[in-house]
Amino acid sequence: MNTKGKVSALAALGAFAIFTAPTYAQERAGKQELSVYGGELFGDEITDRAISGAKPKLDDDVTYGIRYAYNLTNAFGLEASLGETQTSVTKLAGPDVDLDLTTLDLDAVYHFDTGTRLVPYVLAGVGYAQANLDHPIAATVNGQPVTIDDDESFTANAGAGLAFQATDNVAVRLEARYRYLDKVVDRFDDSLNSVETTLGVAWKF
Repeated sequence: MNTKGKVSALAALGAFAIFTAPTYAQERAGKQELSVYGGELFGDEITDRAISGAKPKLDDDVTYGIRYAYNLTNAFGLEASLGETQTSVTKLAGPDVDLDLTTLDLDAVYHFDTGTRLVPYVLAGVGYAQANLDHPIAATVNGQPVTIDDDESFTANAGAGLAFQATDNVAVRLEARYRYLDKVVDRFDDSLNSVETTLGVAWKF
C-alpha cells in the first residue's frame, strides 16, 4: 500500500472511531447545558386579508439566540430559549418596514442514546413572542386608510435535532423547528406557520 493509501485508510479509521466509539458525553440526569445558536427563520403572511392590494409577509431572515437546558433524567430534559430575529415586513405598497421579533420558549426535550457521539433528539413547547415594528404600517383596506402596529402573542414550536458530542463538555447541535406564531400585528392579524433551521455550540456542565 502506498503512502496515499495508508493516509486515506487511517483517516477513514479515525472518522469511524469518532462516530462509533462510546463517549462519556451522553446525556445524564442532572447535566446542564448552555448554548448559542444562529440560523434562519422562514416567514409567512402576517394578515388575513390584502392590505393595499397584497398580504404583507414576514421576510425570511437570520435568527440567533441562547438556550439553557437541564436534564431531569438520562433521556428527558427541559430547555429555555431566548431568540431574536431582525427581519422586516415585505409586500407593502411602500418600502419594507423593519420588524424585530423576540421569542421566549420553554420546551420538553427527549434524547435518544445511541451509544455514540451522535445524539438525536426531539422537542416541543410553548412560549411568548413580541414583535417590534420600526414604525406603524400605513395602508388601505377596502378603500379606507388604516394604521397597523406591532403586537405580542403566544408561540408554539416542535422540532428535531442532532447533537455531535465533540468532547465531554462541548457539543455541536443541528436543529430544525416548526414554529407557530399567533400574531405579530394588532389589526387584521393572521397566525404564522414558519420554520427555523439553526446550528449551535453547547457547553455542558
